[in-house]
Amino acid sequence: MNIKVITLNSFAVNSGGGNPAGVVLDASSLTDEQMLETAKKVGFSETAFVMDSEKADFRLRFFTPEAEVDLCGHATIGAFYAMYDKGIIKPGKYRQETRAGILSVEVWEDGTVMMDQNSPEFFDMIEPFDEDYVLVCKSLGIKAENTGIKNYVADLKNNSMIMKYVEGPNITQKMQVVSTGLKDLIIPVESLACLKSISPDMDLITEISKKYDITGYHVFTLETDNDHYTAQCRNFAPLFGIDEESATGTSSGALAGYLYENNLKSKIRLNGTINMKFEQGYTMDRASLISASLNLSVLNKNTVIEAVRVGGKAMDIKELSLEI
Repeated sequence: MNIKVITLNSFAVNSGGGNPAGVVLDASSLTDEQMLETAKKVGFSETAFVMDSEKADFRLRFFTPEAEVDLCGHATIGAFYAMYDKGIIKPGKYRQETRAGILSVEVWEDGTVMMDQNSPEFFDMIEPFDEDYVLVCKSLGIKAENTGIKNYVADLKNNSMIMKYVEGPNITQKMQVVSTGLKDLIIPVESLACLKSISPDMDLITEISKKYDITGYHVFTLETDNDHYTAQCRNFAPLFGIDEESATGTSSGALAGYLYENNLKSKIRLNGTINMKFEQGYTMDRASLISASLNLSVLNKNTVIEAVRVGGKAMDIKELSLEI
């Protein structure tokens, strides 16, 4: 059987950047085995398969080279950009059926794709310097004392979250499992130097991922190459055959929730939107920029996250044919 696959780079800052994804636009007749075989041959971290849906405008399924996953941000961006590029859809709002639920997607006139994710769920916290905390640091090849958010405070400017450097005592954050569709362990480190120095032990990361029932690690620092952005990140998911990923949409939604919960929640009450921008892929020479937004409402004097959106652009669109 011949399968037509579109390839492109989601969240790319420039040509050659971003996170490569495969997209199969007419996949309703494919079996699970055929989709997995296609994903293996494409060889990217995820391939999206677009199908008919009785519940939404489209049904999307996502496969790594190893297994099916509930949701994939960058492959969603790629799939809707591919449909926009081929004239299958026009700018507007759509609903996609996924294993993580029915989620909204909006395509802008310039081709930017913004996807809704589930509201953040917060799970296990790993306390600083306990046994597993030290083990996570060992799996990244970094020292425990180089983790945490240090000498930064959160601030809002024109509804965008920025971090300001301040002199004063260090603030140590916990590692925490967060999900907006997929569970990730969110790990703060103190600096770009520490982020870049990471030397991952994939076997140990896999072992810890199984223990905490997570997709992988999302490591971040509030030091960025661009002062207007919120954080720079690295993502490791060897349990699903992804050693490192250059742009991760679902993890960006989880990180946005984590940063709000730990850095802004106690400081603001807001009916409105907080915007964040995350750099990723810089250590892989695949510069990526992921936009994330949180829609907030004040209910009974408490601010709650009503919606999470993540998005960006895609480029470098190509087509290939595979025999499976």
